[in-house]
Amino acid sequence: MSKPLDQDAFLTISRKSTGLYKDKGSKFLYFSFPVENEEEIKTELAILRKIYFDASHHCYAWVLGPKGTQFRANDDGEPNHSAGDPILGQIRSHQLTNVLIVVVRYFGGTKLGVSGLIQAYKISASMAIEDSDIIEKRVMEDLVIQFGYPQMNEVMKIVKSESLEIKNQILGLDCQITLRMRKGILVLVKEKLEEIESLVVKSD
Repeated sequence: MSKPLDQDAFLTISRKSTGLYKDKGSKFLYFSFPVENEEEIKTELAILRKIYFDASHHCYAWVLGPKGTQFRANDDGEPNHSAGDPILGQIRSHQLTNVLIVVVRYFGGTKLGVSGLIQAYKISASMAIEDSDIIEKRVMEDLVIQFGYPQMNEVMKIVKSESLEIKNQILGLDCQITLRMRKGILVLVKEKLEEIESLVVKSD
């Protein structure tokens, strides 16, 4: 049994994948993409429509956000809920987010029926996920701090002990550092930093 995810963690895919599933003469080309926003989704869909312009259908589903609260499924002319929803169901059953899966169908002359379509799109989406590797990612937050140079050692001790990433820094008599960290430790890090004399937390 897999361990439960931390509050600031989510599952996604590591890379793009592509492959082919066949059923009664119909070809189902499947594609998966790790995505961060709707602009990326639109770009990938447009590219596929240009390449596979002669396909019968371009069906897809996507999920975005650490909690998977943004999502969409599209049947692209297939019977209602026979294509987009089975694809979305596979994304959901693997608990994935920040994922786009597209299944491009070339009709082979034999009708599959609604149940046959549901199965074909479900299998295609499942194969797309299997081919692209599931990984765990974390929700990250930035924190900007200002302090005098004499406090540098105290700051760096916290950076080291909490394994923080220094995203940006301006060093001088007055220093400003942008720290990146897991969302789950943000409050703890802020409390530790605020104990340092004359240090100011600007934003997060």
